[in-house]
Amino acid sequence: MRLSSPAASILAAALLVPAFSVPHAVAAAPATAKPPAAAPAAPANPNPVVASVNGQDIHLDDVRQAAATMPAQLRQLPPNMIFPMLLNQLIDQKAIQAAATRSGLQNQPEVQQQMNAAAANALQNAYLSQQVTPGLTDAAIQAYYTQNYANKKPEPEIHARHILVATEAQAQDIIKQLKGGADFGALAAKLSTDKASAKQNGGDLGWFKKGDMLPAFSDAAFAMKPHSFSQVPVHTQYGWHVIQVLDTRTASVPKLADVRDEIRQKLIQQGVRDAVEKAVAAVKVVRYDPTGKPIPATPAAPATK
Repeated sequence: MRLSSPAASILAAALLVPAFSVPHAVAAAPATAKPPAAAPAAPANPNPVVASVNGQDIHLDDVRQAAATMPAQLRQLPPNMIFPMLLNQLIDQKAIQAAATRSGLQNQPEVQQQMNAAAANALQNAYLSQQVTPGLTDAAIQAYYTQNYANKKPEPEIHARHILVATEAQAQDIIKQLKGGADFGALAAKLSTDKASAKQNGGDLGWFKKGDMLPAFSDAAFAMKPHSFSQVPVHTQYGWHVIQVLDTRTASVPKLADVRDEIRQKLIQQGVRDAVEKAVAAVKVVRYDPTGKPIPATPAAPATK
């Protein structure tokens, strides 16, 4: 779903400014001459044709839409540079499409399948955007913030790192080395199978709340004191962990401005889920196994009183 950013909107507005000024008259009329009656101004075309390729028009709106998809760094260019650059791209695209059509590519089954998939995807995105966008109001964002942030008590957080290995024996050996004075970060970088965290300052996981991690991991970590490491290995579905707690704190309630984008993304995700569930409920679905045999529908759970 593409939603235009403020920068894109500003750029699109800038593209409305004529690229050329009206030339001055060659000779000014005498000062005593009576000016001719002004003709009524023709209404400006808000979406004029800016180019034509084999009779296919390219309108200013097409340039605006292309501008909305530009990378942020290119949006910093002056509008009088952006306009011809985007127009040339649109002309190139039309020319390539014309060449592809002349070659008959649109008649090839694989190409037809790709074109149909692209059309179906565009229709799906347009529908989801239509369903979701009206719910992304300031009032909805404020309500979500009030319910999920402002009215909740501050939660404790810990800053920890870990070393993940495959066996309990390996974890026990790491604990033994730590008790002997080994450096936790060095062991994490050398031995941890969690390469993502091992490369980040020796197993550093950053700050997290209790619900952010698996229960076994969180229970062990939040029971520890700062500047201590686990005395027994902690087992999760990923393997055996040796944990070191670096510090603890109580997270403050964030301001609305700090989480506005996060809330908006969550509202989009929820809106998409709701739209999908509603659409699926309105159609008849028959499922088949890999052999083509119909799969009996799961009976709906009885309504509870």
